[in-house]
This record gives sequence, C-alpha cells and structure tokens, in this order.
Amino acid sequence: MKRPPGGRRPSALNLSLTLALACLLITRPGAAPAFGGETAMEPTESLRIIVFGAHPDDCELTAGGAAARWVDAGHKVKFVSLTNGDIGHHEISGGPLARRRREESVRAAKILGVESETLDNHDGELLPTLENRKAVARAIRRWDANVVIAPRPNDYHPDHRYTGILVQDTAYMVAVPNFCPDVPALKHNPVFLYVADRFQQPNPFRPDVVVPIDPVLDRKVAALAEMDSQFFEWLPWIEGYLDEVPKDPAERKTWFKGQVLKRYGASADRFRDKLVELLGEEKGKAVQAAEAFQVCEYGRQPDKAELMRIFPFFGEAEPAKP
Repeated sequence: MKRPPGGRRPSALNLSLTLALACLLITRPGAAPAFGGETAMEPTESLRIIVFGAHPDDCELTAGGAAARWVDAGHKVKFVSLTNGDIGHHEISGGPLARRRREESVRAAKILGVESETLDNHDGELLPTLENRKAVARAIRRWDANVVIAPRPNDYHPDHRYTGILVQDTAYMVAVPNFCPDVPALKHNPVFLYVADRFQQPNPFRPDVVVPIDPVLDRKVAALAEMDSQFFEWLPWIEGYLDEVPKDPAERKTWFKGQVLKRYGASADRFRDKLVELLGEEKGKAVQAAEAFQVCEYGRQPDKAELMRIFPFFGEAEPAKP
C-alpha cells in the first residue's frame, strides 16, 4: 500500500471509524433512499401540497376532501387549474364564463381552506408544450411543494391527459437548476401522486392510499355547490339530467349532497379492501365516502412510513351524516 503524503500509513482503527461513519450517514433514520439521491421528509415536516387539474372544478372533485383534511391538520394546499374553463357551458362562453368559473373556484377554495390559481389557457386547447411544462415547473417551485398531485395521462378528455403529461414531465426537471433558472430549483424531488379514475388502458388505476373524507364531506359538498355553472347547469345539461336539478334552493342542497355522497360512496366501495387494510375491518367498513391516490413512478418514491406521514388520516374515521 502506498503511503500518503507525510509518510504515515492510516491505521486499521482509523479505517474502521471512517467506514462506520459512512454507514451511519447512509442509513440515518428518516432518510429513505429515493430516485436521484433525494431523501424522505422528516417526520415533523409540514406538508406543502399542490394539486393540478385541467379545469376549475377538477382539483375540487378529485382531491377536495383530502385537501380539507390536510388543511385541518395544519398543512398548506394549493389548487392550480391549467385552463380557464371558457367553453364548459351550453349557454355562455369566452371571457364571461372564464370569469364566472374563476370566481366560483375562489369561493370554493375559501370553504376548503386552500389557495387557488387559474392559468389563462383556453379550455379544450391545452397542449403539452415546453412553455406549459415550464409554467407547471415554476408553479411547483414557487409553492415549494413536497407533494404534487395530478390526473393520470390516460383519460377521455385531452385537457386531462395533457395535464397529466405536463405534470409528469416536471417530475425530474423541478430539481434541475438550469431548467427555468429564473425560479430556484427544489432541493428535493417531491412525491408525485395520481388521482383516481376508472380508465383501464393501458393500465388501471392502483389505489396506494384511500382517504376517508366523511369528516369533511359537508365542506366538500359546499365547495362544489359554489361551482353552480358546472354542477347545476353544464354537467346536468350535457349528461342529460338537467330536469332532475331542483329549483328550490333547499331541495337542491339536499339533492346535491346525495349526488356527491353517491359518487364518493362508490369510491369507498370500490376501494373497500384498501380502507380495511389502512383502518382495520370495523373502521374501514364504516367509511361512506373516500378519495384515492396512486404513487407516480416518477419523482421521489416514498416508503410506507413516509406515505403515512403524507396522509396522516388513519386514526379516527367518522361516518358521514345521512
């Protein structure tokens, strides 16, 4: 062995200490390995979650309940719509509709306790361009997100598909300093999650976490009800049940809660096995409404312990009121 400068051979004791220190650094608690060398969140870290949707109402529909629960737990959530929703109606369109939908999303955000932003891309015209990818990356960085949520890129609506692609395409770039250098890169790659869907091709949705939203169901209902252009006008019209929407405000409120509970009750039933796994048999079977999420294979890969820190909702699950 060649001696180092100074002529002194390193002792076996020094080599052993060096190796021990290296192993300690590699295996320190709370530092789960992740893609690109990132480390997992510390157990006490406050979450900053950003949710992307294609239209004003997508984030509220897919993650509004979980968002309310995160806010109640002291975390920060932001909803971002990548289009302004300016064609999502059968009677009005353009600027007047975009303004109306923005106002609706602001009111809904106040109820849920989240922040909200709407980008000025035309509804139905979103494309996975470099410019849009940079806009998404900047939004993630400015929010200093450690959790990013979006739809999967297989969906009936092109805006939904391209929202998924755009967010996926930032899953590495947000940590690259020379990409969009005008906004500082994140020090650690976030955990990227998909919201639930029913599409089977090329692969079905896999529920890694199913969140009971029973404790915040009334808030979710109230937030969605603020988006009256969608849930009392446009969607009933295009789906053929406009004549079922009650005219009386009190009757409409009761009817709409039933609609929401039916939708998210179906999610709870669909993912019942996962709820039982997370909550135990008695509590898992009692959940009446739920939202589900899948870990994207891009971005940081959380272990089970980190995933439970991201979703700290599995103590008590109160049943929804009928």
